[in-house]
Parts: sequence; structure tokens; C-alpha cells
Amino acid sequence: MLPADGLVCFPGQTWEKVLSKVKKAVVFMDDRCSESLHWNGGAALLFEAGARNIKQFSSFEAGAQNEPKAVFVVSTVLKGRTADIIKDIISLSHFQYCVVFTTVPHSIHLLANNVNADLEGNPVFEQFEEKLCEWMGDMNYTAEVMHAPVVFAPLTEHLHLLPAFSNLFPLLDVDLESINEKRPEKKRFGSLMDMDVHSLPPELQIQIKTLALTLNGLFEFISTREESFSVGPMSRLIATELANLPQAKNRRKTAPNKASVVFVDRTLDLTGAVGHHGDNLAEKILSVLPQLPGHVTDVQVDMLELTHLKPTTDTKGILAPGCLAQNQSATAKLLWETMLVAKQKEAVIEVRRQLVEAASKENLPIKMSLGRVTAEQLCSYVQLFRDSWGALESHSGVLQLGLAAAQALRHPALQRWDACLAFERLLLQALGDSDLAGVLKQLLPLIKSSESGTGSDLSMDDLLVLLVYVYSVAKEACTGGSEEEKQVEKVEQELIGALTLRLTRETTLSPLVQEVTGVSCPEELTMECAHSVLESMFGTLRGVARARDHLKNFSSVFTPGDGAHQATYRPLLKQVLEEIFHPDRRECPDIEHMSGGLTELLKTGFSMFMKVSRPHPSDHPLLFLFLVGGVTPSELRLIREVVSTHKSGTQVIVMSTRLLRPSDVPRLLFNTDRLRPDVGV
Repeated sequence: MLPADGLVCFPGQTWEKVLSKVKKAVVFMDDRCSESLHWNGGAALLFEAGARNIKQFSSFEAGAQNEPKAVFVVSTVLKGRTADIIKDIISLSHFQYCVVFTTVPHSIHLLANNVNADLEGNPVFEQFEEKLCEWMGDMNYTAEVMHAPVVFAPLTEHLHLLPAFSNLFPLLDVDLESINEKRPEKKRFGSLMDMDVHSLPPELQIQIKTLALTLNGLFEFISTREESFSVGPMSRLIATELANLPQAKNRRKTAPNKASVVFVDRTLDLTGAVGHHGDNLAEKILSVLPQLPGHVTDVQVDMLELTHLKPTTDTKGILAPGCLAQNQSATAKLLWETMLVAKQKEAVIEVRRQLVEAASKENLPIKMSLGRVTAEQLCSYVQLFRDSWGALESHSGVLQLGLAAAQALRHPALQRWDACLAFERLLLQALGDSDLAGVLKQLLPLIKSSESGTGSDLSMDDLLVLLVYVYSVAKEACTGGSEEEKQVEKVEQELIGALTLRLTRETTLSPLVQEVTGVSCPEELTMECAHSVLESMFGTLRGVARARDHLKNFSSVFTPGDGAHQATYRPLLKQVLEEIFHPDRRECPDIEHMSGGLTELLKTGFSMFMKVSRPHPSDHPLLFLFLVGGVTPSELRLIREVVSTHKSGTQVIVMSTRLLRPSDVPRLLFNTDRLRPDVGV
């Protein structure tokens, strides 16, 4: 089997173990595993395999009197909170047979229990089996505990997300300070690049080591030996961990296929992640439609337009929502891929074409119209299907995607999207003409005009996103003199003051503001609380501005304008790929090779006397590009365009921890404990 074919099969294959155990069982599953299942075929997979019911992994759920068998599927370590929830569910039920699957391998459970020895068998899993029997109330009942790496969500053949790692985000200077505080002065790290995995808190070690083992499992399945490369400190830790795994070293000795894997830290370019520059339909759908509960990626599509019901308060929520994950129909899968990677205009035309084609196949009375595609036109095509149950069922995937497009195109929030894009362009030009202090000053009137309800009408969420945009691109505008730093600090204090005033005058708090302030209603948000939160935020933003300090070739994502050209944003990802596929195969100091071990040291020694070529990311026909911290739909198109321009013949598979919306980034920066991700302990 070719690696590319194996990659298509692998996510589904990881579920086989689970499916073999669910017959006649009630299945309890956490959100991260549910999201993986959702993109691999959904609940239908479990029901077809004989599951009786599927429930949320929660202490408030239980099995019924007549349900003696339970299967638990979790993405966490089997101790602490995770163990408590399993115990609660069993205590409220009448189970005689329990099976627990965890995506965390047994070796990581040893680490979580501070066991350094390599023990025979799976003692931690065996002990947990005994606990399960204890909780069921009879040691003669049956309990099984095993590892299943059900973490892959294949959004397309060339894009795989890992929802179990959706909160894994590269570290910043503020996190380094936190690590250094607990170390003796002589052993403190000078920069994030100096850290090793053992210096990190246990929770982060668990995530990084689990990710490395998960990727090793994938490479084992596709019989591939990889060369690992990294760009950025977090990527370096993950690539080093993968390179040094004993299992990976053994596999690399015999695997027939070859690939390169390049890990890239998201924090090196947050401008691309928060920017509204993307001429992309999927990006807008993901940003304006409500998220599916418990999901990081997918959205809710209102299905009311497939009925004759009128949208009133009585009909709200009466129908289960549609979604973007359409695994059953090849046509819908292709349409989703187009929406994800094509330009918006092309994607909207393709949505119309597919709806017209589906209606024609069903002999529905469709009126063709050329010219600009509108949301109303797409809705009118979808509504043709509502009186034909057979046609509706046959084309439900395309209809859900068509409705998602229509609902996004007419969404009132899209006007703000354009306003944010305009401000981003203004700030980019200002960076070309001014220093950082000067650019930050331009944000003051935006904050004040939003506060007074006049002018820009940018929300607090939009302002946070704009701040990230400026700081991520701004390093190039800051020459770094002490006088300039004082000016920047002075303007930052003014911004903190204006934002504090703005925050305390809000009459409602958005979910994002609630999360970053830790306050659920405006009455609780005092001046002191708002000021303290904003001080901490600006500390993080300064870390964002310094994220590329260690880079030599990729230190800038900004090209200043001149008399003939405007200032432009240069995506870091584009720079990395152009370096990888450069015909001269230049060595780039910022793309570190990590797979070497002893052989690499020997090669380096020999290269003093003879010509030894170092591994290069473009050496192999398959390249895995792993973005640690998220990827945007716009970047997926950019990757495709660069690869196609260079006609490299290399197949590029994108992997990432999540698909990003602009509003996700402030959450990951200001409301995520990056040093201690939730591993269920």
C-alpha cells in the first residue's frame, strides 16, 4: 500500500478496535473523541456496529437498568477527573461489563504515575480494570482497558486535524518566565529554544509525548521512515521527541517508504491566523455560524429552510442542525474541499453548480440564472427539495453545505469582517510609515469611537484580534532603541486605560470576553479586574512580538512599501515552503533537522573531510507539514499554490491541532494554560 493510500485508511482503521467492542453497549465519549468520530463517519459507525446508545462523557449520565455493557472512549489519562467521571457513571448504572479506551498510550500512563521503569505488560491498565470491577460491585464482572489512537479528524484527504491536541499551543516569553521561576538561578533558560521536554510541567510533557507516539503509530501504519524538521521552539520539542522514540528508531531501520515531516509553530506568525484577508468561503462560514456544541471545528447549519416551517421562537431549535462533515457522499466531500481551498467566488459558483445538478437529477423545476450568486438564490434552490423526501435524502450532504454557504453570505457579522479587513490594511500601511508607538496610537480612536457607539463600531472581540494582528507583524517596525521602547510602553498604558474604560462600560460580555476576564456578567467586571486582565494581556502580546527573535531567514512577515508599492504581509508559511522547494536546495538555519541522532553527528564529522549532503525537507516524495497551534483555510490554499508553482512533484499533507478562526487566537493566547493543557488529571 502506498503511504498516501494508507493515510486515507488510517483514521478509520484506528476506530476498528472500538467498533469491535461496542455491540449491545451504551457508549460514553468525551468531546475530543466525538469530534474525531464526527469526521470519520459519525454516530452511524457505532450504531452499525451494534451500539445501543451514545452519551456524553459526564458525571450526570448513566446507563439504563437494561444496559449491562458500557464502552468509554476518552482522550485523557485514566486518573484524577477522568477516573472520577467513569466511577460516577458506573455507580449510577448496572453494568457487568466495562471497556475503556484511551487515546493516551500505556507508556505515558507510567509517566503520569511517576514510573520511570519500562515494565512488562500494561500494569496501569490492569490496575484500572480492577477498579472498574470494584465500582461495578463484583470482582467477577468483566473489565477491559486499552489504548486506541482515535485522534485523527480527516477534513479532506490532504488535511488531518487532531482534536485531542486542540489546546496545544506554542509557548511564549511569559511561559518561559513561569518555568524559570521554579529553577535555580544558574539553571534558568535564556530563551524558549534552550528548553528540553523534561523541563516542562508534567501535563505538557504528557501531551507532547502522546503526540509523538501518535505520529509514530501513523508512520508505522504507512511503513514510512521520516526525517523530522522544525521551525520554532515547540516544534523543536515535538520533533526531537519523535526522533528519539525507541519505537521510531526501530521503524526507521526497516520501513520501505520515505517522507519528511516539518513542524512549524503557529506563534511565529499570528498575523495570518487573525487576519480577515482570506478570500475564502469556509473561513467565513466557520467564523459567523455557531459552533456545534462540544466541537472545535464544525458549525451548526440551520435546517429550517428544508421545511415549510416559519422561523419563530417556537420553531427555533426544533430541528437537529446540519454540519460541514459530510462523509457519506463523494460529491459533498469534493464540494467541501472546494469551499475550503478555493477562492470565495469560485467556491460559491461551485455550490450553485452542485445544487443545480442535484435538482436536475431529481427533475425539480429549477430556474437557471447566471451572473452573481446570492444567498437568496442558493436558498431558493435548496427549497426545491423540501417536498421530496427521496431527493432530500439523496442530496442531504450538498444541501447542508449549500445552506451553510447561504447562511454565511447573508450573515450580518460579515459587514464587520470587511471593516476589520479595512483596519488591518490601514495598520499595515501605517507600519510602513511609522514606528510601533505611532501605529498603536492609531488604535486609540478606534477604541474610543467603538465605546461611544459611533464610527467603526468594532466589538471588544474585534479590538483584541486587531491587537494580536499588530503585535505579530510589528517587530519589523520597532528598531528596538530604548527611547522607542519607552514610547511604546507609554502608548500601551494609554491603550490599557482606554480598553479598561471600554470593558467596564460594556452592557453585555461576549463569550470571548467572559473567558479572558473570568467574569460572566458586566456587573462583576470591576475597574481593577479589567485593568489587571489587560496588563497581563499586553505582557503576552509583547511575547508575540518577540516570537521570531531567534530566526535568521524568517524573522519578518512584513515588506515595507515604497513609492510604487504598498506595504504587504508576507506569510511565514509561504516563506518556509518557498525555502523548502527552492531549486538550489539551500540550507536554511531556521529549518532545523532533528532526526539524526548518532548517525547525524558522524555525518557532520565526516563532512569536514568529504562531501556529505545533509537531509533536506524536499528529499522525499511525501511531505507532512504539521502546524502546531492551528491552520487557516486561507493557508491551505496558499500551500497548494506554492507547491503547484514550484511543480515539485512532492505530495504535501497538512496536519494541525485545529482549524483556526480569527477569534480562536485571543482565546489560545489569553485564556489557555499553555504550560498545563487539560489531560484529564
